Amino acid sequence: MKALTKATVAALALLVLAVTGLLALVLVDHDAEATEVSGGGGGGLRGVPEEFRAWILKAAEECGEPELTPALLAAQLYQESKFKTSREEATSYAGAEGPAQFMPGTWATWGRDADGNGRASPWDIGDAVMAQGRMMCSLIRQARSSGYPGDVRALALAGYNAGWGRVEQFGGVPPRSFANGQTYHYVRTILSTMKRFEGPGLLQVEGSGSGADALRKAAGRLGTPYAYGGGGPEGPSLGFCEPGAGYRNGTCVADDTVGFDCSSLVQYAYWPDLKLPRTAAAQYGATSDRAVSRRNLEPGDLLFWSHGGSGAIYHVALYAGDGNVLHAPRTGKTVEVVALADAMPGADYYGATRP
Repeated sequence: MKALTKATVAALALLVLAVTGLLALVLVDHDAEATEVSGGGGGGLRGVPEEFRAWILKAAEECGEPELTPALLAAQLYQESKFKTSREEATSYAGAEGPAQFMPGTWATWGRDADGNGRASPWDIGDAVMAQGRMMCSLIRQARSSGYPGDVRALALAGYNAGWGRVEQFGGVPPRSFANGQTYHYVRTILSTMKRFEGPGLLQVEGSGSGADALRKAAGRLGTPYAYGGGGPEGPSLGFCEPGAGYRNGTCVADDTVGFDCSSLVQYAYWPDLKLPRTAAAQYGATSDRAVSRRNLEPGDLLFWSHGGSGAIYHVALYAGDGNVLHAPRTGKTVEVVALADAMPGADYYGATRP
């Protein structure tokens, strides 16, 4: 499997802000170009791309081992590839391939044509995730019967990363001194980030049409960190900092956080069927001729906020039905569903449009 070359995973935390005295801080840091001025996750899984969800759930169910949860598989996939599927982004220096990072020899053992398209490929999401599940399921059973001390999930993850022979060599998870700590940190990182992917999520999306489809796609990213300037049509990416944006407690965190900001999440949700522009202000400009009153909101409609209702748009969200919105709120938080009244200051609500 791909060796862990960087064990930096942005820690998820809730940033509690008092409105009084900090309103100016709340009103910045929403959009990569608006400066100065917390999938349908059901089934025990959230924060994963829609195209991975069904396969992750299926892989966990087919294994039947309680330790192999959807959240564990999702955290492992995130660590291996961040759910990337392109050959440029998901091929390791050692030759591991695809979102689950299989070496050719290992793939020959575990790979199957799970998606029924006539080929077994580590680049096909269904094939890769089901192979990952089969291999991890086998490793968990091997870990349980081995008698080695420690969490069987940790032992299985170590076997996936370094090979079961290394687990046998060390009588457990290889120590920090092995391979510059790559396997050691691989195991610890995955186990510590599982909660990010645990569900069920807060939103079940029903219906069809472009709005429902966009909302459903965005719901697959519940729990994804907010990253100022991060994200786009292909999914979350590293953000960046600039004055008044991307910082938490005086420290720049956006440039080490893979995630979305408010407008990139909306852009991602509607892409490629509708190619909305990148910023909240531009998205309002592109859709303002299709205004929707608050009483006629439908799932997937875009909601906008401006400073004191002045028209200087600084935030956008997707209407999620039942008086709720789905959005990427600000640095320190994650993609979440909240009541419309609580999303941003009420006096700043500017209006809604239908893309």
